[in-house]
Amino acid sequence: MATLPEGPTGPDFSQQRQNPRLVEAAIALNENRLHDAEPLLRQHLKDDPFDVAAIRMLAELAGRIGRFKDAETLLRRAVELAPDFVAARSNLALVLYRQNRVQEALEELERVAQIDPENISSANLKAAAFGRIGEFEEALALYRTILARLDGHPRIWLSYGHVLKTVGQSEESVEAYRRAAQLAPHFGEAWWSLANMKTFRFEPADLHAMEAALERTDISEEDRLHLHFALGKAREDAGVAAQAFDHYRQGNAIRAAQLGYEAVSTTRLVEASKALFTTDFYAARQGWGCPAPDPIFIVGMPRAGSTLLEQILASHSQVEGTMELPDMPMLAAQLGGQGNWVDGAAQLDAEAARALGETYLARTRIVRKTDKPYFIDKLPNNWAYVGLIRLVLPNARIIDARRHPLACCFSNFKQHFARGQSFSYRLSDMGLYYRDYVSLMAHFDAAQPGKIVRVFHEDMVDDSDSQIRHLLQALGLDFEEGCLRFWETERAVRTASSEQVRRPIFKEGMAQWKMFDPWLDELKDALGPVLEAYPAIPAI
Repeated sequence: MATLPEGPTGPDFSQQRQNPRLVEAAIALNENRLHDAEPLLRQHLKDDPFDVAAIRMLAELAGRIGRFKDAETLLRRAVELAPDFVAARSNLALVLYRQNRVQEALEELERVAQIDPENISSANLKAAAFGRIGEFEEALALYRTILARLDGHPRIWLSYGHVLKTVGQSEESVEAYRRAAQLAPHFGEAWWSLANMKTFRFEPADLHAMEAALERTDISEEDRLHLHFALGKAREDAGVAAQAFDHYRQGNAIRAAQLGYEAVSTTRLVEASKALFTTDFYAARQGWGCPAPDPIFIVGMPRAGSTLLEQILASHSQVEGTMELPDMPMLAAQLGGQGNWVDGAAQLDAEAARALGETYLARTRIVRKTDKPYFIDKLPNNWAYVGLIRLVLPNARIIDARRHPLACCFSNFKQHFARGQSFSYRLSDMGLYYRDYVSLMAHFDAAQPGKIVRVFHEDMVDDSDSQIRHLLQALGLDFEEGCLRFWETERAVRTASSEQVRRPIFKEGMAQWKMFDPWLDELKDALGPVLEAYPAIPAI
């Protein structure tokens, strides 16, 4: 909730806080009436351009609608005018964090700690920032310090549980999530986090607590959708398919309404990419881009086995596993928002293409903790940016992780993602997204033959030994025995499959979608020829 911020003291500032227009703007922010708050704040700053409280409030408004650069500019102005304005400096750190400029965010948080050592919210953000760059021990130590002083805060217990899960401390992670749910029984995200521990099973008392929370009329939509996803998983584990699907359906419906995803936007991007990134396009740009071979991109649909592939490759002495990195989409966005980045890519010259590849390497350096020559970026959504990757990093390796469309798509439908993946909350959207992805990969198979290594999840599960050997050979890596025993590799794993890749490959989950087959006609219709032809690639 937005409030008039704490900040510098003194008679002038106290007067500003009593200004009726500023109070009215704060109320509008509290009620999320941004269209009312913005003109009030802009008029106030026209009359008093040095009011740091109003500057911070306008920055908050900009941040809420995703205008992070505008928010950053405003907040830097606020801390320039009032260097000890803790709220503005904390907000600046958050805006930098959301732009994945984590090191800069940490520097601002250090300044906050010097001004206000007892600031819990900034310490919590600092712990999250440590986790973002893979400094997990530092993050855990900071969370423990915070919880020693503030053990009644469920969201901090939740964040602590996430880091514990990432580093493989599953039992401790469950305890943290349970503590969060105990403190706030209606806290849907805590229950979903337990459900998202793929090997966890709910007890009868848990089901009663979640159902009771769902019956309340005073819980938020966020709590409600998380409870539906958690109960869907609980009912699926119990083999009650109809009830499980109904919960998944309701949770997805809430999230779909919040996001407003339009499938046609992805289709337009794919068609624009196919039109630009042709054989002739790359022939005319031979030798462009940054020649470094460091990145290995694992692309495709979420829930298609990419975490397994990453764990296998990260078991190789020459390859470092990192995480799902947001840097390529962010660089694309600099060329133009949404699908407009394709037009921006068409305007790049040789120098700019090389600079963009070098910028990607510089941005990702912060998450690389070793001097191994290769590292993995496993953001699945990078399939949409393969054309740009091939232009700015022509020697990067690209792996297309593919899984049976019904198994993959339904696995997405029952997975509530912390962020992104807005296509995954309607079965029809999911089918069209999968279809667009297959279409673009087929295009690059023709335009850039042999540049994408494809791995089918079913083949990897059925014959992991030969598939792993083939994958290493395709990537130009020497065979190493450790890749066959990937589950023994100790490393942090962030995704929903973090527990599963810490044990040998198993086949139990391959056909889980089949119990929901009676409700998947909408998905099948959207997939069309892609489903009928799998694993072959039809002409689309």
